[in-house]
Amino acid sequence: MLKITLLFFVTALCEIIGCFLPWLWLKRGATDWLLVPAGVSLALFVWLLTLHPAASGRVYAAYGGVYVCTALLWLRFVDGIKLSVYDWSGAAIALCGMLIIVAGWGRV
Repeated sequence: MLKITLLFFVTALCEIIGCFLPWLWLKRGATDWLLVPAGVSLALFVWLLTLHPAASGRVYAAYGGVYVCTALLWLRFVDGIKLSVYDWSGAAIALCGMLIIVAGWGRV
């Protein structure tokens, strides 16, 4: 379970970086060269999703819970915005949902 969770967090980080870099390019006029690592990051994101042993729909559903947590951690540590009790509560609920889905892999 820990290995799958860590893989999901790395996957989410690749997706967020792959979307954040074009955002910088569009919103803040950053260099066009940011699109290269963004593309690499998004390709890595897609590849990482294929490493899970479950059907794609289950992987995407479970991944969603980890993505919520990762996005909020990005908000806190990259954007510098303090998280509310609602943010933390929502993240905990989303992560619990992921754990429930992953616990059922192989039992269906």
